[in-house]
Amino acid sequence: MTILVVEDEPSIREFEVAYLNDAGYKTIEAADGQAALEICREQQIDLAVVDINLPKLDGFAVCKTIRSSASVIPILIVTARDSDEDEVKGLSMGADDYIKKPFNPNVLVARVQALLRRHDTTKQLRFNGLVINPETMLVIREGESITLTTTQFNLLLALAVRPRVVLSRAQLVDQIYSDPSSHFVYDRTIDAHIKALRQSMERDPKKPQYIETVVGSGYRFIGEPEK
Repeated sequence: MTILVVEDEPSIREFEVAYLNDAGYKTIEAADGQAALEICREQQIDLAVVDINLPKLDGFAVCKTIRSSASVIPILIVTARDSDEDEVKGLSMGADDYIKKPFNPNVLVARVQALLRRHDTTKQLRFNGLVINPETMLVIREGESITLTTTQFNLLLALAVRPRVVLSRAQLVDQIYSDPSSHFVYDRTIDAHIKALRQSMERDPKKPQYIETVVGSGYRFIGEPEK
C-alpha cells in the first residue's frame, strides 16, 4: 500500500512518514498542494494524508480536486485548526476522516488502517444487487449491464463512495465536472442527470432503491453495502 503524505513542515512530515513506514506502508511525500496533485495524477496512490494549511493549494483544494476527478482513494485530513466548521468543510470536500494536531502517531496509523479496510472494495463497489467498477466504468444491476453516460457514471460514483451522506447540487457539480466554471451548470441540470440516472438503474424511479432526494438539501445514495 502506498500512502501520500502531504505536509509542508518537514519535521511533522518526517514524523508521519516514519510511523507509517514502521507500520509497513510505502510512503510518497509532498510539501505543497500542487505537488500532491501532480503525484496523484502520475502515480498509484492508495490513501492520502493531507494537511489543511499548505502552500500553493490548501488541503481543501487538494481534496476537492482529487474528488472532482472521480478518484475514490481515501483521504485523511490533518490540521492544527480546532474549528468544527473546518471539519465539516473538509468532509464536504470529500475527505473521509479528520484528525487534529497534536495527535498520537499510533492513532494516525490506526485511522489509516481503518480507512484502507473501509475502501478495500473501491475497485468494485457492491451494494444490494448493484456492482460499480470505477476502473472500467461498468455498472451491473442484478446481473444486467447498465449503460450510462460519463456524466451519469461520475454522478453515481460521487454518491456511492459516500453512502448515506447528503450531497448538495453544488457539491455534485464540483465533483462530476473537472472545471465547473467552464459549464453553465444549474440546479435543474443536476436534477435532470439524476432523473436520467434513475431511469437507467432504478427498477421503479418513483420508489428509488439507490438514490434518494433530500428535499431542500440534495441527494444521497441509500444502497446497502454488501458484506
